[in-house]
Amino acid sequence: MSETVNTFEAQQKGRPTGPLVHGYEVIIGFETHAQLSTQSKIFSRASTAFGAEPNTQACAVDLALPGTLPVMNKGAVERAIQFGLAVGSHIAPRSIFARKNYFYPDLPKGYQISQFEIPVVQGGAVEFFLGEEKKSVRLVRAHLEEDAGKSLHEDFIGQSGIDLNRAGTPLLEIVTEPDMRSSAEAVAYAKELHKIVTWIGICDGNMQEGSFRCDANVSVRKPGSPLGTRREIKNLNSFKFMQQAIDYEVRWQIEQIEDGRAIEQATVLFNPDTGETRAMRTKEDAADYRYFPDPDLPPLCISKQWIYTVRAQMAELPRVMASRFVADYGLSEYDATQLTQGQALAKYFEVATQISGQAKLAANWVLGEVSAFINKQAIAIDDVEVPNPVAVGELIKRIASGEINGGGARTAFQALCERSHKEIADLAAYIEMIDKIIQDKDLKQMNDTGALEAIVDEVIAANAKNVAEFKAGNEKALNALVGQIMKASKGKANPQQVNDLLRAKLAI
Repeated sequence: MSETVNTFEAQQKGRPTGPLVHGYEVIIGFETHAQLSTQSKIFSRASTAFGAEPNTQACAVDLALPGTLPVMNKGAVERAIQFGLAVGSHIAPRSIFARKNYFYPDLPKGYQISQFEIPVVQGGAVEFFLGEEKKSVRLVRAHLEEDAGKSLHEDFIGQSGIDLNRAGTPLLEIVTEPDMRSSAEAVAYAKELHKIVTWIGICDGNMQEGSFRCDANVSVRKPGSPLGTRREIKNLNSFKFMQQAIDYEVRWQIEQIEDGRAIEQATVLFNPDTGETRAMRTKEDAADYRYFPDPDLPPLCISKQWIYTVRAQMAELPRVMASRFVADYGLSEYDATQLTQGQALAKYFEVATQISGQAKLAANWVLGEVSAFINKQAIAIDDVEVPNPVAVGELIKRIASGEINGGGARTAFQALCERSHKEIADLAAYIEMIDKIIQDKDLKQMNDTGALEAIVDEVIAANAKNVAEFKAGNEKALNALVGQIMKASKGKANPQQVNDLLRAKLAI
């Protein structure tokens, strides 16, 4: 755990305030512990695998037996470098490890090896969208440290035990400035951070197993007043609980202040069963931990060449890919960001675009119909039951060519969703499948201009009221006429052609 830097008054000048809650401004900073994806611990060779029997993955170093010495895990350092590069941070050429002293049963040494004065990753920012509004949260630092063990409380026998399997597990603690102004913004930040660490592969992001744990520092104040006293909500392990916990804490602090009570700095826990936070202990300050450099570990030195090597091995970053989607495909920044929420989703979009040649239409379909299907089925985009992007690209191509309209394509997509895709291996097979669906369901768009014009004339003649309203300036009346024509054509007319024909015939 680290202290969020309270340089608020100096650094926040000119930054917009968020929505006020009962006249109070909400101030939120985050500390996130991302468990690094190494196979061994940060200072020993013991395994980091989850789910082992208690105390079967704790070696002599983890147990702090006399005479043992920590040895730095190179893989943990490389993952810290990757994160720094991903968020535009400064990678310190020299950083040091410190002993953070506190006494708790799950900490065998009586101190935690962490970084204090000189962290390995300094500065940077995480950018994301809240709705369609672009936000940016500044990072103070990200530092390497070891995890503690875990206390196990067996209520049914009235005893507690200690499992030291997690002791020494490598963590990257990521600390923000207090830049967030609402629970919704905090959750959006946490989701973006989760996306980054899983995208670059430094953390599996499993919140239920404790691989991605968030602590929210929350305070409130009247606009223009000094920064309020913060309380830290510990170990939020789901985005849903995160928002509930922050909202409750904000309401609680405001009620306390309104009732004339002072807020005391504290560490609190969130109970999802009651939806309430409760104080766990008085919040410590950095001085209480008596940090001092660890004499068993030399300074961590990172050369420019090492940074270059790590950068060369990294996959395209989500923010870089989003910029490429804007430049190469002409997408909006918002759509590009949504499509780069995960590597599988981005790949799906690119394949659909390559097949169809229609980037904007492909983006609309991937973010619309495809995403709606996977959300409803609660499956991943790369699940075998999701229609292949090749098939979706082929459908989009048919829309662009005028063979089918949007409604027909959605009908065909639903038919694709009901079929197995496990055995289909190539484009030719998908073309054959889609051709058959279009034929069997009679989805081909009406291309007979004369037949369509006859339907348009019939609808105009039968809907005099709508015609008069449109001529009087009511644009919505035209939509009603278009709907009647589409119904009469059994959905096979080209909506744009229908619109053009109506306007030509009803021109004043």
